[in-house]
Amino acid sequence: MKKSLIYVLLAMVMVIVSAPFVFAAPEASAAPAGTVDYTKTIIVGISILVAGITMAFGTLGPGLAMGNGLNGATNAVGRNPEAQGKILLTMMVGLAMIESLAIYALVIALIVLYANPLWKYLG
Repeated sequence: MKKSLIYVLLAMVMVIVSAPFVFAAPEASAAPAGTVDYTKTIIVGISILVAGITMAFGTLGPGLAMGNGLNGATNAVGRNPEAQGKILLTMMVGLAMIESLAIYALVIALIVLYANPLWKYLG
């Protein structure tokens, strides 16, 4: 529990530190000759990093929950084999609900990658 709290706090610090770079508005004046604007590169890089972190944390929880649910179901069937049908049905419904959380994380990662609202500032 303590280790996961450290990871969550680290992710929050990374988001706070990267926010000024992501939400920085483009300059109104044209850049002098010979300079390179890295705004698009920074936004793309941070978007990829955020999508990766979203998928990492978005699948870690459901993966642990599925393992715990399967462990409980196999133990219950081992103790009471006659109730296998009800246990299997309840387990499948629970696994489908848990898996929806990972799918939501995938949707958020795809939105960050392909429908990012920051793209409108890049021109």
